[in-house]
Formats: sequence, C-alpha cells, structure tokens
Amino acid sequence: HHASCIIMMQYATIVFTTTGTTTIQCTSKTAFDHLSFPKIMSTLIQCFLSQPYRRRSILRRKYHRTFTLDRDYLSVAIVGTGPSGFYTAKYLQSALKKTLSSQDGKHFTKSLRGLKQLDIDLIERLPTPFGLVRSGVAPDHPEVKNVEKDFETLFDCGSLAETDQVFRSVMEFRGNVTIGRDVSLKEMKEIYDVVVLAYGCESDRKLGIEGESWLKGIYSAREFVAWYNGHPDYVHLGQEISESLGRGKPENSHVVIIGQGNVALDCARILAKGKKKLFGTDIASHSLPILKDGVKITTVIGRRGHVQGAFTIKELRELTKLEEEGCHAFLRIKGGELSAGTTSASLDELKKSRPKSRIDQLLCAASVNKKNEESWKEIVLRFMLSPIKFKPDPNDPLKLGSILSERCELKGEPFQQVAVSTGNTEEIKADMALVSIGYKGKPLPGMDPKIFDEKKGVVRNQNGRVHEETGMYVTGWLKRGANGIIGTNISDAKDTVTSIIEDLVDNKIDISSNVKRGRQGLDSLLSERNIKSVDWAKYKKIDMKEKDPARLRCKSQPREKITSLQDMLAIE
Repeated sequence: HHASCIIMMQYATIVFTTTGTTTIQCTSKTAFDHLSFPKIMSTLIQCFLSQPYRRRSILRRKYHRTFTLDRDYLSVAIVGTGPSGFYTAKYLQSALKKTLSSQDGKHFTKSLRGLKQLDIDLIERLPTPFGLVRSGVAPDHPEVKNVEKDFETLFDCGSLAETDQVFRSVMEFRGNVTIGRDVSLKEMKEIYDVVVLAYGCESDRKLGIEGESWLKGIYSAREFVAWYNGHPDYVHLGQEISESLGRGKPENSHVVIIGQGNVALDCARILAKGKKKLFGTDIASHSLPILKDGVKITTVIGRRGHVQGAFTIKELRELTKLEEEGCHAFLRIKGGELSAGTTSASLDELKKSRPKSRIDQLLCAASVNKKNEESWKEIVLRFMLSPIKFKPDPNDPLKLGSILSERCELKGEPFQQVAVSTGNTEEIKADMALVSIGYKGKPLPGMDPKIFDEKKGVVRNQNGRVHEETGMYVTGWLKRGANGIIGTNISDAKDTVTSIIEDLVDNKIDISSNVKRGRQGLDSLLSERNIKSVDWAKYKKIDMKEKDPARLRCKSQPREKITSLQDMLAIE
C-alpha cells in the first residue's frame, strides 16, 4: 500500500512516500529560499526513530501525522493601507532588524533569539491600497501622491524578501478584506502575533444644528472629496450633487463650505477650477460633466479669525493664483473681518508663529486686490461666522436654501481664544453646503467598547498600545485624531513601532506558540468563507489597467480610476 507522511510547514508541504519519491511544494521562490532542508530532515528522522511503533503504523495503515516545528517568524497584521499603515510597516522592518542585530541576545526570550523572519500583511477593505493618498489628496496635487511610489517599493522589496543571512522581511497585501465582517477582530488576534489598527477615520464630525440631518444638498467634505476622487463607495452621489448645484447648472450656484482647514480650501479650489483645468488630472471622469466650468460663488466660513485658521500657506497661495492661471476665479477677502480677528491676543500669536505671520501678510495683500473683469467666479473667505441653522429653499422645503450664521468675536488668551456670539446674525445663500470640521474614527464591528472613545473618535491607547489589549496597537488618525499632514504619520508610526519593539524585548508578546499561523491562517479563513481577496500581484494588474492609454482622457492624465468593485475584482 502507498503510504505518506506530510509535514506542514509555514511555506511548503514536504511529502515523503514509501516509493522513495520526495516532493517539495512551495508557495513562492521566497518560500523555497527560506526552507532549511537539513532541519526538516533532522526533525523527521528524530521523530521516526523515537517512535518505531507509529512508524510501522504509518506504513501499514496509510496513517498521516503532522509534526510541529519551532516557529522562527513574527506575524504582523496592519489593518488599513493609508500612510500610517505603510509607515508602520516600513519602520517596523528596520527597527526589528536593528534590534536583533544590535543585541547579544541575553535579554531575549528563546523565541525572539531565534527570530529570522518578519511577515507583515497589510489588509484593506478595498481592492486598492494607499487610503486617502488615493481617495483624499486633491487631483491637482500630483506631487503629494508621489509618496505612493515610495510605498510601492516596500512591497516590491518585501515580496522578494528584504533579506540577509540573519533576518528577512516579507510583506504582502490582502485587499477586498473587511475586518469585522469577513474576519472578526477576535480572529485576527488569534491568528497574528501583532495586530496594528491603521484604518483611519471613516466618519465625520457634525455641527449638530437644525436642518443638518434632513435637508438635501448638505454633504461632508469627506464625501465630496471621495466622490470626485473616484472612491467606489461614493460614486452614487453624482446625481444628488448635480441636483444641488443648480440642477445641473453650477455656473449659477452658490456653495458654502463650513470649516477652514486644507480640505475645505481643496474643495473650494476644485469647485472653482471646473472641468477645463482638471481635465489632465486623475479626477474621476464622472465628476467632470457635473462640475462643468465651475461654481459661481464658493464661500468658506470659519467661526474664529484668520490667525486661527487651520489652512496652510500653500493652499491659500493657490487660491490667490487662480486668476492668473486662467481659471476666471477671484479670491475675495473682507478686510473688516481681518481687522476684527486681529485682537491683542492674535497679535501675540502672530509674533510667535512665522507661518501664521506669512498667512496674515498674504491675506492682507489679497484683501486689497481688484477683481479681473474676466473673472465670473469667486471664492470668498469669511471669518468670525458660526453657523446656527440650515434653512430650506422657499420653493422646496426639503432642499437647502441658505445658512444662518451668527457673528462672533474672539475672547481669551493667546492660543486659547474662543469664538463668542455677538448676537448679530447673517444669512448666506447656499444651494449646497460642505461641512469640513473634521473626520472622525469609528470602532470596528465587535470591538470592545472599553477600548474606543466615541466622543473623540479614537482608539484608547498609550504610545500606540491599545488599552488593555496585549499584542494590539494603533497608529495614525485612529490613534491621535484627524490632524496633521501625510508626513505627520512618520513620527506617529515610529512611536507605535517603539512600543511594539519594547513589548517584544520585554516578552509581553509571546511568539513561541505555533497556534498563530499568520498569513496562512488568514488565507485559510478567507478561502473557507469564499472571500475573493486581492494580493499585490492582482492589485498591480488593476493599477496597470487604470493606466492603460486607451482609458485616459489625454496624455497628461496619470490614470483613470476604476470605480466599480466588481470591475476591479473581474480583472485577471
């Protein structure tokens, strides 16, 4: 009778048969390179020699036995593939390698001393990686998206293994996998040694004023940005936005943006530029017929003064240059509102902040500019206004018509000033409103309520260590709140990585158990549940398809994003 003994390894199955045939089945060249054949043979021989009875039963009864070998890898899952996730992967690779090479091993546990490989799986609910770099960065800011190329090199190197004789790192991508639906967070903790939450903020802060929840024409800036950037979840908003923008006539429309961060100014700029100036970017094609030549008047309001505005000078300067770039859009600043916000406390703030001082100078200069006769569009920056009510259109009680705001004045010490109502109000016409007062994180389904702060929209943590959860960490917006730029995630990721390394060295993360199967365990679960995941090779096919010249509007367009999940998954 034919008999076989199967040893299940992390990367391969070695089949020894009574006919003298030996088969090694590897999942990849990387896996083949990783096999230590002498170790396998030594373990096999020891097991057989020490248990002759079982050896005979194997030959006689076709008995299959699985031998468990010591594990020499650390499995890490990073949930979310935005900048925070990628930076965490990058710095975990370098920090762990440095730690292993710089220590003499006496402080390490047995399992850590034998660590030879780091497996990192970046898990994303969409088939495409890069998070807000792909779906949040403005299409006319291609230089910001260059960070994608840096992130890609991590995968390209990781998939072939960044290796030396002592330690290697293998990175993989699993797209189209929703944690909390396809695989529970509890299961992730059981499968992986380390789980890092990096899925960012998928909700918005609300104003909480009358009309916000039921009037048509009110959107979050996050939704609007995702729509024009081709996010699959927001393609359906096109018809609604078209109706809000003057029923398909944006050139006659008034839009009000509430909030004065960079996202708010991005939205204002996109609305002013219109189809002609965005044609050669990677903006989703479905947005161009709706934006047409741009919106007539876009008003951006903030409750405090210009000194407290959250925007940077780069975004502000872009608005001042719209006229000279041929966008026919004028930036209007009311000098009286600049003066009202220039309190003695604000003057102290300007003295202590060079960036704010430069913004003040630029706004003061813009406030005396004269409008070009050819400019038929306007972006109006308003300060010291706080919305108190969304009012319906007199001709359609379910549609937004205007926004009632109260005039404010500043009270308080430098860097602690608050907006206080003066009792005076002002009504601003609005066909559409974009609320841009901040993104907010959400807990995953099944997440323990004690680890999530609903009010702040973040996971409770200390230096990235999730509250009362061994082996679970958090990074990015979900860790600190929705603030900062892409580069802010670098120091944030390093802080979380430091905590992971400290916990490994202090034996707070046990990697000696063979129960946690990492990537193999995840893939098994996905296969059992018929989840069609997207690996890095499959994503590169999607990427290639989006860059196919036959899909592009013009030669300067970087890519035409695929906006259907079904279409992405159908690519072979």
